[in-house]
Amino acid sequence: MNRRRLVAGVDSSTQATKVELRDAETGELVARGRAPHPPTTPPRSEQHPDAWWDALRAALAGCGEHRRDVAAISVAGQQHGLVCLDDRQQVLRPAPLWNDTSGAAAADRLVARLGRRTWAEACGSIPVASFTIAKLAHLASAEPDVIEQTAHVLLPHDELTRRLTGRIVTDRGDASGTGWWSPAAGDYRLDLLELAAPDLAEESWLPEVLGPAEVAGTLTAEAAVALELPEGIPVGPGTGDNMAAALGLGLGVDAVALSLGTSGTVFATTERPTADASGAVAGFADATGRYLPLVCTLNATGVTDAAARLLGVDLDGFDALALSAPTGSNGVTLLPYFAGERTPDRPHASGVLSGLRTDLDRDQFARAAVEGVLCGLLDGYDALSTQLGGAPSGDHLLVGGGARSPAYRQVLADLTQRDWLAVDEEETVARGAAVQAAAVLADTTVDDVVTNWDRPPTRAVEPSTPATAAAVVRARYRELRDRT
Repeated sequence: MNRRRLVAGVDSSTQATKVELRDAETGELVARGRAPHPPTTPPRSEQHPDAWWDALRAALAGCGEHRRDVAAISVAGQQHGLVCLDDRQQVLRPAPLWNDTSGAAAADRLVARLGRRTWAEACGSIPVASFTIAKLAHLASAEPDVIEQTAHVLLPHDELTRRLTGRIVTDRGDASGTGWWSPAAGDYRLDLLELAAPDLAEESWLPEVLGPAEVAGTLTAEAAVALELPEGIPVGPGTGDNMAAALGLGLGVDAVALSLGTSGTVFATTERPTADASGAVAGFADATGRYLPLVCTLNATGVTDAAARLLGVDLDGFDALALSAPTGSNGVTLLPYFAGERTPDRPHASGVLSGLRTDLDRDQFARAAVEGVLCGLLDGYDALSTQLGGAPSGDHLLVGGGARSPAYRQVLADLTQRDWLAVDEEETVARGAAVQAAAVLADTTVDDVVTNWDRPPTRAVEPSTPATAAAVVRARYRELRDRT
């Protein structure tokens, strides 16, 4: 009997590596594995790339004997991390991650050199502490010995692809989050790279940028033994996690997605690049050949996890508390900058709780935490809508771990006064990477694979509170944000 061909999609995120094995033709999920990464504690947030490789091995092991049927693999990874290799391709130090804000001062200096409008036009985004260019500039100043030994600068997904294939490559989606690649021009901006590491930066540092379904290489014998996968299978180009999520969702040009995970994001797919001089919207490329304007906040489900710990309840109990409080939490407002913030750019900020009175109860605090996270993201939704020339007219999708939360689902619908579709599949990033793997296996486009595979299942959520109450919540949040 013929065995069916499977593709492996990898999501190497901040907290864990997740792997999905799917049928290459239908997209049916066959097996899934997960392994944790070492925890980080922002503002200094680093992981050694060896931990990602070890987690990939463990996650694939969780897929069991199905590994023998894998015919292609592709990796999506957390954006903006900085991996420095020497001329023997050895890792020089642990990688600063996207939520490491050590480069905040370096980012400020970079922006001051050129101005916000010039940066937006040059690379689609304005550097903040989370961007790779800020991390490189910080290391060039704080650890010049590391930069002097550097021969290659990679992103997290690039590093895993290198360990799979032996090749140093990237893709346009993840490259667009570095601060030295232009989505509009489709090329590196070496002048920007040199601003980060004057007299040290080299063009030879940079990986080759692959197209959306271009083969990165084939699985080496060494990697095949380590991962217990067939040797010589094709490896997709990989991409950043947000780009893979859009691919996994099959996000159309008239739709928008709001993702709730360690970070919060709001993003859409467009046919033309964007350049937001305010810095709120990052003008990324996507994993299809199009563009992915995106707003990111550092604080999402981590805030409500912390609130649940403080209240002494599990997440189900937290949801029940939040939903038992009225819209607006009786005036209690939380500014959720627990890890600093990226949008707005406040890397050294902390959380603020306002509106406390003697009748404060646990349910009010729980509801305020959910409303605070979502109000921050909805500021991003407004900024994105401005860049798009109006609010997206198509599906509004809620994705990520937070999409499973009844409280997040309902409060989002209430605050926006519109219907949302909560995506029941949490691993849209791994699914998007699997789409890439299927495309390189079949020598077709990612759009063709998305069309052939069934879309992830969704559940509709409708608003249940008056528009006036929702407007009060958002106005109170903006007032606290602006005076803090």
